Amino acid sequence: MTNTKLLKERIARSGLKLAFIAQSMGLSRMGLYNKIYNRRPFNQYEIEALCNVLEIESICEKEAIFFAHIVD
Repeated sequence: MTNTKLLKERIARSGLKLAFIAQSMGLSRMGLYNKIYNRRPFNQYEIEALCNVLEIESICEKEAIFFAHIVD
């Protein structure tokens, strides 16, 4: 499960718009929104693409965001 709170904080810090991030990943804005809010799961390619767009390099940060046990 995705930790929505951490991911939203990271997106806010990036200064990028959801529409741009979604387009960079090959998703619609609503498709990305559904994944952020755990309505649909991210697949490994989407996680990789999102990490590239948001410049997330730390394994610890990736695990905290995309493999959370407790979701906000």
